[in-house]
Amino acid sequence: MVLVIAEQRDGVLNNASWEALVAAQQMGRPVRVAVAGGDPGAVAAELAAADVESVLAVGHPELESYTPDGFVAAFAAVVADAAPDLVFLAHTYQTREFAPRLAARLGRSLVADCVGTRPRDGRLAFVRPMFQGKFVADVAPTGPAPHFVSFQIGAFRPDALKRGASPAPVREFAVTLEPGAIRQSAEAPFQEAKQAVDLTQAERIVAVGRGIKGQEHLSLVESLATALGAEVAASRPICDSGWLPMDRQIGSSGQTVAPKLYLALGISGAIQHLVGMKGSRTIVAVNKDAEAPIFEVADYGIVGDLFDVVPAIIAALDA
Repeated sequence: MVLVIAEQRDGVLNNASWEALVAAQQMGRPVRVAVAGGDPGAVAAELAAADVESVLAVGHPELESYTPDGFVAAFAAVVADAAPDLVFLAHTYQTREFAPRLAARLGRSLVADCVGTRPRDGRLAFVRPMFQGKFVADVAPTGPAPHFVSFQIGAFRPDALKRGASPAPVREFAVTLEPGAIRQSAEAPFQEAKQAVDLTQAERIVAVGRGIKGQEHLSLVESLATALGAEVAASRPICDSGWLPMDRQIGSSGQTVAPKLYLALGISGAIQHLVGMKGSRTIVAVNKDAEAPIFEVADYGIVGDLFDVVPAIIAALDA
């Protein structure tokens, strides 16, 4: 059996949880889902639309706000009760913090940031990028079950989710948290930047690179993003220059995204950037250099000057 640990915040399910569910369904084994919160019943009911055995609503007042101590204690009890073979999670900021602690608490292995699965020498192996995406490795975990696995955002398409003929049963799972067990409190995500945004939840992104030439030209990109109803993002040089805040950076040292539409303007496509966006549903690239690496992953490419192409796109959208 595969147990999927879903993620929600303030009653809103993280879309990456659907991707972890797709990964679990492709294992050909029974699937259960667990989600924690102060009162996660509504989110659990949403998850019950998937073709799964059951959904566990792990509710407790101390789980209303995420804390690593609380989530480790709660999900350790869930895993012990469910006794799964595998535990799947989306590789989010939250998962990066508590999943290693949870695996260590239970004395089990964790394979993080995977992009796929495959059989290897008669065993199930998990595919994960190495050296900032330059290579991939097949990792076959050892030791007793369950093995913990987190999947990179965009590795699986949420529209591949199998839905059940009827809602799966939802069961409340009561946990006991000892007084003093929660020793830490977490700040809200992205507090380091004003008007911060979680790009992992954006359906459309307009990203800009060195081709924009100067900060004064960003208004052109913002106009296109407004016309598309998209978020603005950037490659690392733009954020390093202070033209956009760091929470807008896409890539190995920034956010990993998988929107329905990713429009890359003046981005050459260094591997450090590609690992953060190559899981996007549709990638459109605009670059003057016909040999730019970004075209290798793009679904549609325009070889041209963004200062000519972008105004034409805006005019077409406004027509």
